[in-house]
Amino acid sequence: MVQAIVTDIEGTTSSLSFVKEVLFPYSARQLPGFVRAHGQRPEVRQLLDEARQLAGGALDDEQLVATLLRWMDEDRKLGPLKALQGLIWEEGYRQGDFQGHVYEDAVRGLREWHARGIRLYVYSSGSVRAQKLLFGHTRFGDLTPLFRGYFDTGIGGKKESASYAAIVRELGLPAAEVLFLSDVREELDAAAAAGLRTACLVRGEGPEVAPGPHPVAHGFDELQP
Repeated sequence: MVQAIVTDIEGTTSSLSFVKEVLFPYSARQLPGFVRAHGQRPEVRQLLDEARQLAGGALDDEQLVATLLRWMDEDRKLGPLKALQGLIWEEGYRQGDFQGHVYEDAVRGLREWHARGIRLYVYSSGSVRAQKLLFGHTRFGDLTPLFRGYFDTGIGGKKESASYAAIVRELGLPAAEVLFLSDVREELDAAAAAGLRTACLVRGEGPEVAPGPHPVAHGFDELQP
C-alpha cells in the first residue's frame, strides 16, 4: 500500500514550457538588475560568493553575472544559481508577473490523495524555495498545504539511487510504500533501484519520453496509488 508519493515537477505536475518559456527567460532578464539592486543583501552576497568560487575565483560582479547567464543557458544544476533564480522568481510571483503552472489533473490527484491521508512530497532540481513559490501561486490557489515536505538536489542528484534512499530515510517509511512520479527514465530507474514504486508521466509535450519498464500514465487521473 502506498503511504507517500514523491513527485517531480517539470513534465509531471507542471508544463515543461512554463519553466523553459516563462521562468528561465524571466530570471535571465532580471538577473543583472537584481544583482545591482540586491547584491549587498547578506543572503544574495553569500550566493554570489558561492557562485564565484564555483566559477574559479577572481570575477567581479559583472563578470559573474555573465557566467551565471551562461550557466542558465547550459541548464547547469548548481546550488547558488538555483537559489538566485528562486529569489528572482519570488519577486516575479509576488508582483503578479506570472503564476505557477500546475496541470488541472495534477491538482485533482494531489487533493484526492491528500484527503485520503497519503503523504505528499516534491523532489525537483529547482530549489525548495522555487518549488514552494510555484505551488504557492497557482490559478487554483495556494497548493503548498497539500505537501508534507520538499527535496532538491541538496539531498543528491535526481539520477542517483542514493538520493531516493536518503529521501526514504527522511520519510521513515519502507521504500516499497513510496511512489515516485517523473517523466524522466533515468530518474525512475534510480528510484526503482532504491526500492521505490514508480510511474512515468507521458504528457505528450517536449522530447519523447521513454518509460522503459515503468508503469505509464498520461495524467494523474490514470494513477491509482
